[in-house]
Amino acid sequence: MIPVPIPSGLTPSGTGLPATAAGIETLRRDARRARATCIQMAHDARHGHLKSALSCIDVLVALYGGFLNITPDTLCLPGRDRFLFSKGHAVTALYAVYALYGYLRPAELDDYCRTGGRLPDHPCRHALPLLEMSSGSLGYGLGIGTGMMYGMMLAGKPGRVVALLSDGECNEGSVWEAAMFAAAHGQNRLLAIIDYNGLQAVGRSAELMAPTEIAEKFQGFGWNARTIDGNDLEQVVETLAAVPFAPDRPSVLVARTRSGAGVSFMEDDLAWHYRAPSAEDLAKALAELGVAPLHREQP
Repeated sequence: MIPVPIPSGLTPSGTGLPATAAGIETLRRDARRARATCIQMAHDARHGHLKSALSCIDVLVALYGGFLNITPDTLCLPGRDRFLFSKGHAVTALYAVYALYGYLRPAELDDYCRTGGRLPDHPCRHALPLLEMSSGSLGYGLGIGTGMMYGMMLAGKPGRVVALLSDGECNEGSVWEAAMFAAAHGQNRLLAIIDYNGLQAVGRSAELMAPTEIAEKFQGFGWNARTIDGNDLEQVVETLAAVPFAPDRPSVLVARTRSGAGVSFMEDDLAWHYRAPSAEDLAKALAELGVAPLHREQP
């Protein structure tokens, strides 16, 4: 990986998942702050994909709030965990969580969608080298993850690979080719998380594809699967602590989420795939969340 200079003054992420009620409540507040940040960014840039970003915030907060063996100071170490954000259209969620846990300064979020900036509307590793991959076209994250894991196993390197996919992304055949490869090679340090919010760009997942259980599909391909409420941080933390789910198989966590989660008038509404929030929408959402965006907080 390209060495990434880490600016001074940034706080490293946590190490270890919080098991206490106070720790979970801290993560919940972090999630509200990240959601407020996503909405502010979408409003300022007049750019959409909010339903996809808000649904996966709780998973990202749990990952970067303690599960992943990564800090801003250890991004170049060979034994680190790798995280692949395969659902690239929802990148405001990742940028917000990066700012939340010290990988970006909050003020940098004002560069979102600005020409020539480090934070384009789909994550680009050439612009932001701390990313493990560029994404946008769907269906590649799990394949890249299995390749990374294969190389790490051959080299005897420690560390895990985590890939976050959308449910619509699982329409792609490349996802299932990667799933077969991972199972064939016993990649028990590989974790796929499916943000199953039930909505794709133009309709509901169950209407666009066969309404079969995605956990059963992965199990049929040789994975060990668990399904949880992906917007319940306590469940997310508890389940991540149980990874790997089996000693000799890759793990998949099907996170049943709500599109637009955390903001009542955005939840389960297909319009928020492309719609950008107006000033009125922004004010209403921030009032409901009860927190300020990270790059608008008072010092």
